[in-house]
Amino acid sequence: MWSPSADVETPRGGGLRVAPRAGAAGEPVPLEEAQDAGRYGEKAVQLGVARRAGLPVPAGVALPASLVEAVASGDRSARRRVERARAELGTGPVAVRSSAIGEDSTDASFAGQHVTVLNADDVVAAVEQVVASTREGAVAAYRGRLGQPGSSGVGVVVQRLVPARVAGVLFTCDPVTGADELVVEASWALGEAVVGGMVTPDLYRLSPDGELRGTWPGRKDRAVVAVPGGGTRTVAVPTTEALRPALDARALDRLAALARRVREVWSGHSDLEWAFSAPDDGLALLQRRPVTAAPTVAGRTP
Repeated sequence: MWSPSADVETPRGGGLRVAPRAGAAGEPVPLEEAQDAGRYGEKAVQLGVARRAGLPVPAGVALPASLVEAVASGDRSARRRVERARAELGTGPVAVRSSAIGEDSTDASFAGQHVTVLNADDVVAAVEQVVASTREGAVAAYRGRLGQPGSSGVGVVVQRLVPARVAGVLFTCDPVTGADELVVEASWALGEAVVGGMVTPDLYRLSPDGELRGTWPGRKDRAVVAVPGGGTRTVAVPTTEALRPALDARALDRLAALARRVREVWSGHSDLEWAFSAPDDGLALLQRRPVTAAPTVAGRTP
């Protein structure tokens, strides 16, 4: 079985120890305490709901938009607060993701528009990269098409990085037709290869109860893997593995079970990002957003 290099340390260290400060302006909070979408962004709030519901979301912290803006403006105190929050997550690698105000809703999805920094070595620099990406022309054009001419600010999620063996997306309905079925896309290693449209992922369709209706193997000839010292690289996948299905029946059963748990928490249909970790094969929920009714972002529609 093909697998990414195991040269990045699996996250370890103590549990999340950031003291509850949900009411303090400009302070990071544990994901489970992020409840104000106007402060932390919808992505952080959705992950907070999932954490409180006991779903398998990796530990992380939410940075409010006010703090992120201060970091981007060079405020040294703000940068120190971000560095302390990152330290509280332990010694393992982290991912830094945007959580823009108004970013993920039933009317708009910015998946693939903003930079995500995986295996971030310098979290402050990663936050600056995220902010810069929210101001690029393509994002502004997308906002314009949705009738959102300006950004209302961006929060940031700093989260423990899952050392993914397989990752992908799961829709709890067909995102094109709205049909009541589970649609799964999967590829090797970090999910960036799927959400970034770098490969043709495997496609699986299941009934809402998890019965397999069809499998369409893709060509997963590239994989995004973490590298020592920070960052990622894209590596070639041998042809035999590129064409072999990444998920077996047990993995699909576990994803269907995750979808059922998600439906117990959210009434609407969901667009999930997930990963099976190496070497323990634990299933992690990385992001949850409503299935968008707006024009889809390239690389996200199966």
